[in-house]
Amino acid sequence: MAQGLVQVTHTSSSRWRRRTGDYATISAALLAAGDGDVLTVSPGTYRENLVIERAVTLRGPERPDGGSVRLAPADGVALTVRAAAVVRDLQIEGQDAAAPALLVEDCVAELSGLRVVTRSASGIEVRSGARPTLRRCTVDNPAGVGIGVGGGAGGLFEECEVVAAGQSGIAVHEGAHPRLERCRVHHASGAGLSLSGEGSAVDAVGCEVYEIKGAGVRVASRAVGNLTECRVHRTSADGVTLDTDAVLTLADCEIHDIPENAVDLRSRSVLTLTRSTVRRFGRNGLSVWDPGTRVDANGCEIQESTGDYPAVWVSDGASALLDSCRVHDVPDALFVLDRGSRADVLDSDLAQVRNTAVSVSDGGTVQLDDCRIREAATGAWFRDHGSGGTLANCTIDAAGTGVIVTKGADPEVDRCTVTDPAEAGFYVSAEGRGTFSNCRVTGSGGYGFHVIDGCRTTLRRCRTERCARGGYEFADGGPVAEDCTSDRSSAPVTSEPEPPASPAVRTAGLLGGIPQQSAATAPPAAAAPASAAGGASSGEASGGPAMEARPAKEVLGELDALVGLESVKREVRALIDMIEVGRRRREAGLKAASARRHLVFTGSPGTGKTTVARLYGEILHSLGVLERGHLVEVSRVDLVGEHIGSTAIRTQEAFDRARGGVLFIDEAYALSPEDSGRDFGREAIDTLVKLMEDHRDEVVVIVAGYTAEMKRFLETNPGVASRFSRTITFGDYTPGELLRIVGQQAEEHEYQLAEGTADALLKYFAGLPKGPTFGNGRTARQTFEAMVERHAGRVAQLDDPDTDDLTLLHPEDLPREPRH
Repeated sequence: MAQGLVQVTHTSSSRWRRRTGDYATISAALLAAGDGDVLTVSPGTYRENLVIERAVTLRGPERPDGGSVRLAPADGVALTVRAAAVVRDLQIEGQDAAAPALLVEDCVAELSGLRVVTRSASGIEVRSGARPTLRRCTVDNPAGVGIGVGGGAGGLFEECEVVAAGQSGIAVHEGAHPRLERCRVHHASGAGLSLSGEGSAVDAVGCEVYEIKGAGVRVASRAVGNLTECRVHRTSADGVTLDTDAVLTLADCEIHDIPENAVDLRSRSVLTLTRSTVRRFGRNGLSVWDPGTRVDANGCEIQESTGDYPAVWVSDGASALLDSCRVHDVPDALFVLDRGSRADVLDSDLAQVRNTAVSVSDGGTVQLDDCRIREAATGAWFRDHGSGGTLANCTIDAAGTGVIVTKGADPEVDRCTVTDPAEAGFYVSAEGRGTFSNCRVTGSGGYGFHVIDGCRTTLRRCRTERCARGGYEFADGGPVAEDCTSDRSSAPVTSEPEPPASPAVRTAGLLGGIPQQSAATAPPAAAAPASAAGGASSGEASGGPAMEARPAKEVLGELDALVGLESVKREVRALIDMIEVGRRRREAGLKAASARRHLVFTGSPGTGKTTVARLYGEILHSLGVLERGHLVEVSRVDLVGEHIGSTAIRTQEAFDRARGGVLFIDEAYALSPEDSGRDFGREAIDTLVKLMEDHRDEVVVIVAGYTAEMKRFLETNPGVASRFSRTITFGDYTPGELLRIVGQQAEEHEYQLAEGTADALLKYFAGLPKGPTFGNGRTARQTFEAMVERHAGRVAQLDDPDTDDLTLLHPEDLPREPRH
């Protein structure tokens, strides 16, 4: 294609008309152009190295059907932009392996519709603090980097595409911080997206990385990435890798069809994974290594492994948190190994696991709360000495064996239910230990609890039902069983040994030491030891004797009698129904859905949050969930001390006062102010979270405050947010509801509203400003008190007031100024 002409439209020569000029080269046109001028390039091939240093517009032909503009010098940088210029609709070709084809530096240029076809060091390079905007640009560079951003540069890359790269598709380094929106990177031979170096960061939204010969996304050396609604798939190596203090957040992302690890973290890296999906991976879905490395996954799904490796692997002192996640269709769900390694799994589902759902070995630790394990060969296996942790309120359904403890491992298993295991519900051997409290095995194909080799296991208040070989099979001199029961519905086992003489050591499938009962004489389910849902017996909580429980219907009636709050009443009733039905299902030997009882109350002051919290505690007491049901109300001043260590003591004391009842923390967001710095409120939060875990069945915690502030508080404290089951919003009272509150106050104090007073009150409440200090119900009560004062001042002037004078409140008794 021959070289064409360049037309320059000079915009500054005249106020009433523009003049134009034609130039044989783009370089000549640039020399003649000034700021604001427009350079329109005719189709053709231009063998020039261009440098734009003025705020001009350089564009290809207005009609693209006439041909393209090719900028194709023999070597060097084809186009350098150093001004706030606009460049669009050009094809840039470079051949220099030591230089970029397009260089943008120290400017805020706008580049759109560019196609970079090159074999250069990089297709597009942005550096020296430049902040350009690139839209709909395409890079094809099989010899080097697709797009490189470094030297503190940034800018916006919108709907750009790297169709081929011999190295990384997009490389961000040297403290650069670009934003990528709806970009695509594919057919790169390095990482699709590479971030490295302290201060380097990327915000990417709606981007896609695929067909990569290497890792899809690589973050290293203190770089930071934030990816939202992005997809990474079809790589030859790991999908996402983090190394050396890297930090990455993935929200609403998909990582799939990865032959190696979907996500691999090492060397103190931190990953936050929210509402994201990991599927079809050849090795680990999440692979977490090294001390200080951690992953926090919330609302995520890990599924469909194509290899033979655990879906989640935590080792060498790393840690992982899985909250409200699903892991299914995998060989193994979670492996935690090596001393210092830890995994916390909350309210999650592990299902369709071909081997072991949870494996703990070599000194690792897990804590599973409110989790559900289904269709696994082994539900949980604590393999060796030093390995342990806690399983609390978990269910294991249709497993080969529910829980295995071997070789000196010593877990705590509390309030867990194993249903329909093919073999034993709980199996302990080879010097395994373990403490099992309030656990239940139903429908086992073998024994409920099978403890061999003289293992020193402790069982407290456990129960077995419908176990084919027997409820309990113990070796002599082994476990300690306290208050354990069985329905004795299984067939007699003739090979069971006799109970030993010591009453502390129980043996055999016949519950050695526990009286045998036929089905006709067995106690009903309700007579079994108290479970987590039922709580301990009344009066045993610390902090004083239990108050006598009012019937639940009576307390619910008081709740219903409150003015307004219809949505709040529905929420509380739904929660109470869940707890009550769960209790009845457990009594019937059925599985019950886990119901977290901690709540968040949001809304303006005076909307009834404290009153509802008090009634909620009473209802839980009447249902046997709480021992006392009393309310302890605290705020920041009650929890936060003035010096190091005092905050933990204050928080512990407040928690102890609330044992058996409700701890109500008003304005909880004050514990985590936005400018907290070294504020001791964080210590109160950390102490509270630990106490909630350690004593989850003894205290119900309710945090309350303004809606917006509470949302911020929960967002900045995911550890706190994960402990609460639901948020209940208390809406402001309507003028009509405030009138009803005044009417209730009047009736209680033997006053009446005279004719016209109700209408005057409606108008008064409708005119009150609803600012942050508005007191809602408190405003209604203060209004009534003010009316009584003004009534008294008026009636005191009468010589002989009658009954109407003494009881009727008139419109003139309303306060003149709003009271808050």
